[in-house]
Amino acid sequence: MLKTRVITAVVLLAVLLPITFFAPVGAFAALIAVVVIFAAWEWARLLKLGGAGPIVYAVVAGVALIASTRLGLGYKPLYEMAAIFWVLAGPFALLRKPVLAAGPWRAFLLFAGVITFVACWHALVAARSVGVAFVLSLLLVVWLADIGAYFAGKALGRHKLAPSISPGKTWEGAVGGWLAVMIVGSLAAVTLVFTPTLFTALVHHSGWARALASLTVLTVFSVIGDLFESLMKRQAGVKDSSGLLPGHGGVLDRIDALLPVLPIAVLLLS
Repeated sequence: MLKTRVITAVVLLAVLLPITFFAPVGAFAALIAVVVIFAAWEWARLLKLGGAGPIVYAVVAGVALIASTRLGLGYKPLYEMAAIFWVLAGPFALLRKPVLAAGPWRAFLLFAGVITFVACWHALVAARSVGVAFVLSLLLVVWLADIGAYFAGKALGRHKLAPSISPGKTWEGAVGGWLAVMIVGSLAAVTLVFTPTLFTALVHHSGWARALASLTVLTVFSVIGDLFESLMKRQAGVKDSSGLLPGHGGVLDRIDALLPVLPIAVLLLS
């Protein structure tokens, strides 16, 4: 299992890093479009669309992505709709745990999924247009929250965060992830290392108090995105969103926390 994970990680890095660091923005946009389309396919599978449903849904997401670019109507409404979905529906679903893959909830999530995936694509492409450091700083928020939560949870975890959804997560881990984001974000903003980054942009745009509050919001929603996908998987009766990434699960397993963070981050900076 470990060997498979390592091989998959090496292959992914061999593709992702050169395109992210050295390729034109168009090539980066194409790569992220592929990621988004596969994630949409997995989203539909978790919502138990039968037959060719997941493939059709992935095609719809791809067409929506192209259409949103061609129409040129501005992307802020996309970010706003995606953010509203996560702010309202995310916590509600986690607290009430409705059946997501049936009835009105499934129809709603299919629509919201397309909006979210397209909004995230635009957010990442816009961030890459600012610079490599900027797009990496967006990803770093999620990575730090996850890594900090893992080590703090291992060392100090006692109180379960969402035992019926993700038994391994603890409140202590969540606080540890938040502290990791606060510390690294503050250091990056003070030292201006690799500027412009999300951290320097937030401080410049809103001042220190609002910048730290914004990072707190992004950290909270990285957890919500992770838990939301965990709820979808638990209700679907699967461990991973797919087997597309051997040893790592599916694409959605790797980007679940980014889905709410990206549109909300763009709005906080707009």
